[in-house]
Amino acid sequence: MQQIILPDLEQKEFSSYYGTYINKVAHENIIKGLEIGKRNFIDFVQSIPEEKLTHAYAKDKWTLAEVFVHIIDTERIFAYRALRFARNDKTPITGFEQNDYVPYSNANTYSKEDIIFDFEAVRNSSISLFNRFTDDMLGRIGEASGGPMSARAAGYIMSGHQIHHFQVIKERYL
Repeated sequence: MQQIILPDLEQKEFSSYYGTYINKVAHENIIKGLEIGKRNFIDFVQSIPEEKLTHAYAKDKWTLAEVFVHIIDTERIFAYRALRFARNDKTPITGFEQNDYVPYSNANTYSKEDIIFDFEAVRNSSISLFNRFTDDMLGRIGEASGGPMSARAAGYIMSGHQIHHFQVIKERYL
């Protein structure tokens, strides 16, 4: 795994699995990264023709709409994790199986406007949440999916996860 470029984030704050997402984050300030990601998401979804939303690049792969709703669902989950850790809740949080969520998301009925509306609501909530965290809260570590995770790491993972999926979309869908 390559070197993490975020100076305040330590390796003990996240499982190595999440390094893939964290290493995609270019902005040290979590809020700024989330705000930039919000603008990028809206612009990106608006640039895609409506008829492409239900397109998958191969059989048994997610459609574009499913990928976008997956990003939204994942952010909801990681914001919840960040809240729990920031509030010093030490109860381990089990993982979630993303492939089990997609069939029940109803994503292929979403319009571009629906996707943007849901994303903005979730991202605005995440920005509000992280705006209220102190440095102490951001550094608190809990357990998620069998490994450590700080509230701060959860914020970076949310940004990096979005970037990761945009790269996949550009490579395989467009």
